[in-house]
Amino acid sequence: MPRNYLFSAGVAALLIAQPAFAAEGAAIDEVIVTGTRAADGVDASKIGSSVTVITPRQMEDRQVRVVSDVLRDVPGFAVSRTGAIGGQTQIRVRGTEGNHVLTLIDGIEASDPFFGEFDFATLISDDVARIEILRGAQSALYGSDAIAGVINYITPTAAEAPGARMRVEFGSQDTLGGSARYAAVLGPLDVVVNAGVNRTGGYVGQTLPGGTRKLSSELESFSAKAGYQVTETLKLRGALRYTNTHAETNSSSFGRGQVDSPGNYLDATNLYYFLGGDLALLDGAWTHSLSYQGVDAERNGYARNARSSGDDGLRKKASYATTYRLETGSLTHRFTGAFDWEKETYQNTSPASSGADTTRRSIKNKGFVGQYDLEIGDNAGLGGAVRHDDNDFFDDATTWKVQGFYRFGEMIRVRAAGGTGIKNPSQTELFGFNATGPFPFRGNPNLKPEKSEGWEVGTDLSFWDGRVSLGVTYFDATLKNEIFSYFGGAGLPAACPAPPAGTSTTCNRTFDSKQKGVELFGTIEITDSLTVSGAYTDLNAKENGLEEIRRAPDIGSANITWKPLDGRATFNLNVRYNGKQLDSNFSGINPPFLASLPDVKPATGANAGKVVLPAYTLVNLAASYDLSEHVEVFGRVENLTDEDYYEVFAFPTQGRTATVGARIKF
Repeated sequence: MPRNYLFSAGVAALLIAQPAFAAEGAAIDEVIVTGTRAADGVDASKIGSSVTVITPRQMEDRQVRVVSDVLRDVPGFAVSRTGAIGGQTQIRVRGTEGNHVLTLIDGIEASDPFFGEFDFATLISDDVARIEILRGAQSALYGSDAIAGVINYITPTAAEAPGARMRVEFGSQDTLGGSARYAAVLGPLDVVVNAGVNRTGGYVGQTLPGGTRKLSSELESFSAKAGYQVTETLKLRGALRYTNTHAETNSSSFGRGQVDSPGNYLDATNLYYFLGGDLALLDGAWTHSLSYQGVDAERNGYARNARSSGDDGLRKKASYATTYRLETGSLTHRFTGAFDWEKETYQNTSPASSGADTTRRSIKNKGFVGQYDLEIGDNAGLGGAVRHDDNDFFDDATTWKVQGFYRFGEMIRVRAAGGTGIKNPSQTELFGFNATGPFPFRGNPNLKPEKSEGWEVGTDLSFWDGRVSLGVTYFDATLKNEIFSYFGGAGLPAACPAPPAGTSTTCNRTFDSKQKGVELFGTIEITDSLTVSGAYTDLNAKENGLEEIRRAPDIGSANITWKPLDGRATFNLNVRYNGKQLDSNFSGINPPFLASLPDVKPATGANAGKVVLPAYTLVNLAASYDLSEHVEVFGRVENLTDEDYYEVFAFPTQGRTATVGARIKF
């Protein structure tokens, strides 16, 4: 697989490119391409499901460098990272699991085919990007993984953001970061190339007293995106992205916590690609989209500088979607049909000494989608979709989705949505990881896909000439056949055969998991230069009546953005609150806990064996100033109050850090 030479070549290409366009292009409008299988997308105000858009301006104001950080500001989202930057990062949406949200990068399905989920530790932010987020079951459109929603990370075209940009920054913990982007429209050709790097010396990541090893990381990315307008009705598109993640890790000494582990680290490389074409006929009323995409994901773990684990996952996917738009008076009908063919291939490539099953396996899936949407002027709309998945390994599955909205004048919009979702088992869950050696983990090829059914209802308010936007959403969902890892003891379903003594396995739960809650969100433009926004989620996520781990019942965030001096300066204050939450005591540390685990308490009662992580509040401050039309200086302080907290038990988190830098734009 291509590695550093591809990254280096991309940086070189960017540095020699000659700027040809003036500063930023027009703002990207609120058309949500993720909300439908139709090629032309749908207006955000005409979707019944919950939608959040994080704009390029917001990304820049908050100086986002690791994409998962800004997702902490999204209603219903819980983010957990195993310690330092580069550690495994999971996103849990509305109380579901980390593998229940489908992640797309420029429309490419990005999850690791081996693990069955996307590790957000591998995604650093491009210098210009936006994020579309749909909450609620979306499997009727996208199939497996979209139980809780879809996250689509989108980089703009050259027409949307032309010119050249370069950024360099340095800061605490020997941090060094930078990016370079060049975008140009050359007649019918629209081309963008982008490269980025984030390196840090890290911080001491031990829970045991006397630890001295700092966990460093290096994250690199290179991407290219192009479009070619062949004729007025035919456009070709392509995208390529390569990421390389190197992150040092520590071992866990069971019963004591993290320990210094020189020579332990993780290498992960990912190659994503997309080729497609869009054809519009009948004056744009009939559209066609044909695409081919894929991902090649490889991970290798090292202990004492020797390779100790590894895996390789490949996905190839071909899709066709067609939409016919019919307008009759104030009514607009959209009829959409889509077909997806997908093949996933995976292999455990761990050394023979680990006892790994290194059989190379493949699973194929065909998905058929039918979608109908009706718009009644600008005041109302409804729609629905049905998808049937034909899988060569699992039972076939049919999922559905319905949604609608109604607007009362200019001020009030009510909306509702409901649907079902599925999540297929991963390679590890099906076939295990190692059948022999220490801690053998055997798979269960008889697993059933997880299934979910849920609904939501919400209201959006807009007044003061649109300067105030407020919203509230109530959601309720039930998950069936949840897959869990069995490590012995009580709780093994009768339908799941007991594994051999001393081994662990996977099973489907016989009871349901339930998630429900309320999301509040809003934005107030107090003046042209001062904006306040915030979000809060009250969550009740339970498994067999017990609170789920790493999903705090209370999560909130607030952003204050001030742009004085006619917009030449920008100040952003970001405050994020995470209530107390449960976690597994996978390290086996016995109470009383170490002094390095401040305020962590053992759970009691029905939650005995788990731990209670205390609530925490993080404060980040970012500022920038335009020295000229082309030069900007900036700085930020993260964890301003030097909060001592845990997102995952026994993994220390980062203290206060400061960063300064500059950006050049042409």
